[in-house]
Amino acid sequence: MALSDTLIDYPCDFPIKVMGLSQQGFAQAVMEVVARHDPDFSAASLQMRSSSAARYISLTCTVRAVSREQLDALYRELCDHPRVTMVL
Repeated sequence: MALSDTLIDYPCDFPIKVMGLSQQGFAQAVMEVVARHDPDFSAASLQMRSSSAARYISLTCTVRAVSREQLDALYRELCDHPRVTMVL
């Protein structure tokens, strides 16, 4: 790209989908990671959805993204979390 390395205009609200096994504490663990990277993250903005067999759960967390570095660090920490199966 000529002017920028990214297609995202910062700051912006950025949705991140996190999936894992449906187990107690999963949502809380994800919210703790997200809050470390976005101190203003509100649990009220969290959207939760179970798979058809209710084995998996997906969480959509909308964070206030201020830089690519912030998003990269958040994605890395979520991907490395033992309870997280996938991050989109």
